[in-house]
Amino acid sequence: MAPKSLSPLALRLMKGVIALELVAVFGMYGLFQKMNYSPDFRNTVNRRFPSILELYYKSNEMAGIHGIRESDHEKRTNQKNDI
Repeated sequence: MAPKSLSPLALRLMKGVIALELVAVFGMYGLFQKMNYSPDFRNTVNRRFPSILELYYKSNEMAGIHGIRESDHEKRTNQKNDI
């Protein structure tokens, strides 16, 4: 007996979920890259979504990349002192 194929609705839903997951993965990758190369963007993220920035710092520290948090903190402290 041959396996029963998926209904057209289930197939469309599955394709939609896969497409949504791909968009989310590429979006997160783009966000990570922008945060990785732009301290000014990290400052903006710190003001709006500090938990996302904390996740960025922790993921880098787990990968063995240290010092980004400290340099950002120093930069923010210097900006506050200049004002």
